[in-house]
Amino acid sequence: MYKRALVPLDGSPMGESIIPFLTRIAGPLDMTITLVHVLEPVTPVVADVDGSVIVDDVQARARDAEEYLAPLAATLRARGIDATWCVRRGRVDAEILAAARDNRADLIAMSTHGRSGVGRLLFGSVAEQVLRRADIPVFLIRETESGLRNVTADSPASAKRVGGAAVAASLIRGG
Repeated sequence: MYKRALVPLDGSPMGESIIPFLTRIAGPLDMTITLVHVLEPVTPVVADVDGSVIVDDVQARARDAEEYLAPLAATLRARGIDATWCVRRGRVDAEILAAARDNRADLIAMSTHGRSGVGRLLFGSVAEQVLRRADIPVFLIRETESGLRNVTADSPASAKRVGGAAVAASLIRGG
């Protein structure tokens, strides 16, 4: 049975759509949840107007990520769920897999934007890369935009967002 779930979050309502599901199963399964947010490196940009270089403020972005994850973990703990969080920096899919190894997770649970066709070609799919490379099971929930408009008290996120019936889930063995 699954005891340690890693939950990658990107700060979006779509990314958070996995949380209500996990909230329902974590308590009965005595599951520990680790929330993770990965900061992708940002390439410095030269401003056209004055030639100045705009550099990534890694510390500020890390602080923002911590301020995002801490209340979500606190809300889960208030519901009796053992929850922690971490912020990592690097390529998103690689860091999710590394976080799973570092936290000895036996499940990666995440939502997917469900892009297909041109959207997947242009933006890629972190969920797809994690699924292909993971050596532990990956649980994916595909949330729709219309599903996010439904509001429920099940979500620990401050905006109380979840998709209800619009969620389609599958448990797929990675690797």
